[in-house]
Amino acid sequence: MKIWLDGGLQDTETARVSVFDHGLTVGDGIFETLKTVDGRPFALTRHLDRLTLSARGLGLPDPDHDEIRRACAAVLEANPVPLGRLRITYTGGHGPLGSDRGEHGPTLVVALGESSRRPDSTAVITVPWTRNERGALTGLKTTSYAENVVALARARADGASEALFANTVGQLCEGTGSNVFVVLDGEIHTPPLASGCLAGITRALTVQWTGARETDLPLDVLERADEVFLTSTLRDVQAVHRVDARELPGAPGPVTAKAMRIFEERAGHDLDP
Repeated sequence: MKIWLDGGLQDTETARVSVFDHGLTVGDGIFETLKTVDGRPFALTRHLDRLTLSARGLGLPDPDHDEIRRACAAVLEANPVPLGRLRITYTGGHGPLGSDRGEHGPTLVVALGESSRRPDSTAVITVPWTRNERGALTGLKTTSYAENVVALARARADGASEALFANTVGQLCEGTGSNVFVVLDGEIHTPPLASGCLAGITRALTVQWTGARETDLPLDVLERADEVFLTSTLRDVQAVHRVDARELPGAPGPVTAKAMRIFEERAGHDLDP
């Protein structure tokens, strides 16, 4: 396998990032994950725009979109897979053993892994920890993911593929790597960005293509929603058949199934919407 590291392709076995890289020592980095289909990335422009917003939120230099596009193309050409997970990682670069940044400039890594189609439905759990809707990193896609690692491990132990968080005021927020939607009386709702959730690319397209409403929702809406579904880069639109101990038989329900069809059709017609 080949990856792109700081200006060119390298073998994964020999590519090296400094042990003093700020992305490693203090989690000072951002990333994007893209779905690729037959060597072509989906929604690359939207992902690059969000990468830039995250960089500015952390005070990192704006990433060079042209370089990243070249890197993505080179990695995809070197590693042909039918369905892939393309990851762009951009860190503060070599720095001191503390929060201050060094002067070496950022590190850029683009890597690809093979993926597979997700099941049509999945199980989720809720966790007792909260998202901070007023935090310094709120809305940024950073490499500080340890909280998600802990929550996802709990979900896996309970036979689920995702864990859902409330925010500090008890509103439904998001999953560890997904956005969440609920169906109430035939209408689709999802938490607004003000809840502290990430501005997911798939979330935005789903809202645009289905007419979903952004609504403040209490966490316990999951106990009464007619249908629940998740969106993310690799899930697209995925139904939920269990939330904690509550079963949602027949998932995907009719509204979710329609959203799944709409997303698949629209995404299939335009790989860079």
